[in-house]
Amino acid sequence: MKVLVTGAKGQVGSAVTKQCLESGFHVVALGRQELDIVDETQVAKTFAAEKPDVIIHCAAYTNVDQAESEPVEAFKVNAVGTRNLVTAAQLIGAKFVYVSTDYVFDGTTKKPLDEKLPTSPLGVYGQSKRAGETAVEELHTRFYIVRTSWVYGHQGSNFVKTMVKLSKSNQQIKVVADQVGSPTYAEDLAETIVELIKTERYGTYHVSNSGACSWYEFAKKIFELAEQEVTVNKCTTAEFPRPAQRPAYSVFDHRALRENGFKPMRSWQEALLVYCKREKRRRSPR
Repeated sequence: MKVLVTGAKGQVGSAVTKQCLESGFHVVALGRQELDIVDETQVAKTFAAEKPDVIIHCAAYTNVDQAESEPVEAFKVNAVGTRNLVTAAQLIGAKFVYVSTDYVFDGTTKKPLDEKLPTSPLGVYGQSKRAGETAVEELHTRFYIVRTSWVYGHQGSNFVKTMVKLSKSNQQIKVVADQVGSPTYAEDLAETIVELIKTERYGTYHVSNSGACSWYEFAKKIFELAEQEVTVNKCTTAEFPRPAQRPAYSVFDHRALRENGFKPMRSWQEALLVYCKREKRRRSPR
């Protein structure tokens, strides 16, 4: 199988590229420098030349707060760019994976979100990602929309790395306790995506590690596993206003994974433990 990955240098894209290579696929890994997804002509030429069997679209405009002041740019990348990719993918007959987000929901429900729940994004980022989903649904016949949440991995910046960095210069840290979600280890997300593309079970999937926690509970677990002595204090979202509103509740139900016979996602605590062990090995002098 030949797989083309967009956003291959990012947090999710790098994990997906690694997993595809380990699965024995022929991988074409393209970052922003190699493929400008907003350039419709370049996208079409690249796909026609490479002729991949699957496109895994990980490239995205992901700065949630900045999107509020740059809506045109956010929609250009997340909506127009996705439209360019999915149109070209359909023309060459390639399967298409679109990595989306919990931000397509407004977070007002208090029970785990399954794939059939109507979307209602609060801000520009979520709206632009939902527009990308719509392009996939309308312009392709063999697609997987993979929504994920609270992602952390070994590449790039993320909440886990930020907490560990802060712990080196702070004895006390305030963390929001009134936003609840499902953390996702990028390696587990990538593994699930690879399992999906081996099948013809198309559709929308919620993919995160199992269970739920607040950012406060997540931070406490990070410091425990990283063996950092830090006092974590609760605070509210209102105490730390941001340009973009966050969903207060975005815990995922993995209904589509269950109904289509895929294995259950491991708990977020177990995944975080594995991540911390690997990060420790990566930092250790050889």
